[in-house]
Amino acid sequence: MSDGESSLAEFREEIEPTIFGFGAGVTLLFVALFALRPEAAATVVSGVNSFVLARFNWAFLIVMLVLVGFLAFLIVGPWGEIRLGDEPPEFSYVSYFTMIYSAGLAAGIVFWGPTEALLHYSSVPPLYDVAAKSQAAIPIAVQYSLFHWSITQWSCFTVMGLGIGYFAHARGAPLRVSAVLTPFVGADNVDNLLGKLVDILAVFATLGGVATSLGFIGSQFLTGIEFNWGYQLGDLGTIVVITSMTLLFTVSLVLGVDRGIRRLSNFNMGLFAVLMVATLILGPTARVLELSTQATGGLLGDWFRMSLFTDYTGGGEWSNAWTVFYWAWPLAWSPFAGLFIARISRGRSVREVAFTGIVATSLATIPWFAIVGGTAVVFQHGGVVDILGPVGQYGEAVSGYILFQALNVPWIPVPLGTLLLFGFLVLVTTFFVTSADSSTLAVSMMTTGGKAEPSAVSRIFWGLLQGVVASILMVIGGVEALQSAAIVTGGPFAIVCLIAVVGLAKTFRRRSGNLVLQDETVLFGDGGESGSAGAPKTGADSDD
Repeated sequence: MSDGESSLAEFREEIEPTIFGFGAGVTLLFVALFALRPEAAATVVSGVNSFVLARFNWAFLIVMLVLVGFLAFLIVGPWGEIRLGDEPPEFSYVSYFTMIYSAGLAAGIVFWGPTEALLHYSSVPPLYDVAAKSQAAIPIAVQYSLFHWSITQWSCFTVMGLGIGYFAHARGAPLRVSAVLTPFVGADNVDNLLGKLVDILAVFATLGGVATSLGFIGSQFLTGIEFNWGYQLGDLGTIVVITSMTLLFTVSLVLGVDRGIRRLSNFNMGLFAVLMVATLILGPTARVLELSTQATGGLLGDWFRMSLFTDYTGGGEWSNAWTVFYWAWPLAWSPFAGLFIARISRGRSVREVAFTGIVATSLATIPWFAIVGGTAVVFQHGGVVDILGPVGQYGEAVSGYILFQALNVPWIPVPLGTLLLFGFLVLVTTFFVTSADSSTLAVSMMTTGGKAEPSAVSRIFWGLLQGVVASILMVIGGVEALQSAAIVTGGPFAIVCLIAVVGLAKTFRRRSGNLVLQDETVLFGDGGESGSAGAPKTGADSDD
């Protein structure tokens, strides 16, 4: 048997047919329906999305607040010492952090860094009675961007990662999203109908989220080419950009977690730091540091107010478009991000995972938005450069081009602004590549029954499928519809995250109380760890 035939045979043997078939089928059916009846499909998806945001916006806010509170308790409480399995960690802490950061929200953080504070400056959030584009609006604008991209967004990824990781590495459950059901049905029974439904929905949400992001980053390049050089590449250019990015993350993915994702993640964080420090030095340094201090103080003082603000008197329009949207989107991404976190967290303590997930990531994110976003707002308010004008014409993707070009220093012969601009584009691309790597790996794991190292054929298949979906939707204009559909899936995964919290709390409480019982029914309730009352514990199911 040739190597190719052997690889295909391995691919056929490892797939879980139900999850594989329905996961890919639902996604392709959605794309086909949108291609054939774009207006009708867009109307239905938009209507469902609007209904969810209008009726359940309060639920998204409360769920995310609960997740943050649970993780804070894990960081400072006695359960933090529990470990995700007995083996030593696979990666150094630095690499572990950079992979979590790169696989999560990093591409969006880099993209929105120069833009979001500007949008809040031009239209101040209704929680504050401040005139738009005023001096008083500047710190509030930066403060809200810090709020939207730091602690809370990362909480659902982290909870999902802990829920999957603990029950997979310490209790022997399969490395799939459905592992969070272990405390209720047992590690041997997560492959039931409910577990399959959770995994199928996770596949669709992941494919939708990554395909949308491919379109999102592709538009960044297309906008930049049009803005800087006046070229409109059309549908062919769109397909070329998407195909190139798909090839990049597929090659990195085939190299594996250690040789591909880890090395690229370490590079990302180095370039991220260089861009941030360069912006601080070349920009209005003293003013930005003062603004950063004030905005961070406002974030700490008003965090609960912002967390529970529904804009009730305004019909929820602002909060639905911003905060609720920002919470629903990562909830939809939580299956793949959580599964990837679980994959690389074997051997780490619960405290390490929780701290890295919401504290360490925030310590990197807050300076970025404070420095890059703060510089953009100070430049706009001071008349150094007009960014809002082109943003209104070309969209948010153009702001980074303008900001970094404005950082050229006349008395330095090297075009620093141009170099920073290209560094910015490279960073957005490589951060996206690592996100796409981790998501494709997660889908491969879900569709192979929880295999930690799926075959190269499986990873290539899902990588190419995501590229095809993104190309089709970019050309026919359906990215917004897929984004809305992915957001709708945030609702079910809000429930899954709460199930993970309850299951972890139930398990950790009994474990920390040293209730080492032979009867698994007593340890895990009516479901039992193995699903049968009175069965003896296996090595995988025993307490660490």
